[in-house]
Amino acid sequence: MTDLFDPIRIGDIAAANRIAMAPLTRNRADANRTPTALMATYYAQRASAGLIIAEATQISHEGQGYFGTPGIYNEQQIDGWRRVTAAVHADGGKIVLQLWHVGRVSHVSLQPNEHSPVSSTARRANCKTFTAKGFEDTSAPRALRLDEMPRLVTTYAHAARNAIDAGFDGVEVHCANGYLLEQFLRDSINDRTDSYGGSQAHRTRLPVEVMTAIVGEIGSGRTGIRVSPVTPANDAGQDSDAQGLFNTFIEQLAPLRLAFIHVIEGATGGARDIAPFDYGALRGRYRNGNERGAWIVNNGYTREMAVEAVATGAADMVAFGRPFIANPDLVERLRHEEPLAAFKPETLYGGGAEGYTDYPALQPASAEGANAGRTALMDY
Repeated sequence: MTDLFDPIRIGDIAAANRIAMAPLTRNRADANRTPTALMATYYAQRASAGLIIAEATQISHEGQGYFGTPGIYNEQQIDGWRRVTAAVHADGGKIVLQLWHVGRVSHVSLQPNEHSPVSSTARRANCKTFTAKGFEDTSAPRALRLDEMPRLVTTYAHAARNAIDAGFDGVEVHCANGYLLEQFLRDSINDRTDSYGGSQAHRTRLPVEVMTAIVGEIGSGRTGIRVSPVTPANDAGQDSDAQGLFNTFIEQLAPLRLAFIHVIEGATGGARDIAPFDYGALRGRYRNGNERGAWIVNNGYTREMAVEAVATGAADMVAFGRPFIANPDLVERLRHEEPLAAFKPETLYGGGAEGYTDYPALQPASAEGANAGRTALMDY
């Protein structure tokens, strides 16, 4: 049987094991939305992951929705990310960048010239975002015009090229958690009546165009996508036919022969059974004609669940998020069934080294201490 700690090829990427570090927003970029030397240290500490999926990174200033998040759209940002990828590669790791446009999950203070955020809709998201003042209600968006769609697709492709130029091994497109591309997918958000709204084929159009453009720019073997079919994150109401929608979407992606698909099962960071969904059926549609790509699962996986998922073929790789925050050596802790450290909630977003790069690797512990310290591994 395949083991969680066996090597795997993810498209063009050779990974040392089947444990991925899920993308985690930590709000440590500088005032110019540029990655810092501290971020390079943080990622290098976690280079033992088979694949690091770096934090969500906006493809343009317009794509920003949270204060202190990095971009990948100018030379300064590319240079900052080069320090990060060089540090990870020096420690033998592999790292891809998550490409992000938040859509309506933003605030005018974060937008160019305080313009309204853009989305598939003009309806405001009933949620909060993180600004320079702290958590604030999102701002009302405007619906993107038809003539803006080609520019948006080109911006995604350009960001993917920038990521490769910055030394990343590939990219993951963020099409989950109620952000822009999922705002087009779900009929609970997308209220358009043009060729990007209405039917499932129309609602999948923009994400498919984006993925096709990125594959054309950097190749399928370095391109992946993250989806979250039923999560309610960021006021993403359930689609009227989530199974049918995502079955259709994955079938449309299959011919692109992506390096991987990363699936959040259930509510992001919450209940796995929030709504009925057959993830096995979804995986079957992706596997049709694409044995080369990896199926990455995510959300609430314990060590035991992860081992079983890989051993039974339900997944090729398992992504862990929150456990990587306080456990930079998570792979070794999982391998040897060692206890996990707890993270400090107050240091998750923004700040400096505290609660970011100061978590130590595992120290030898007594059997009693190890047993007392065991905890479930909850993914973010």
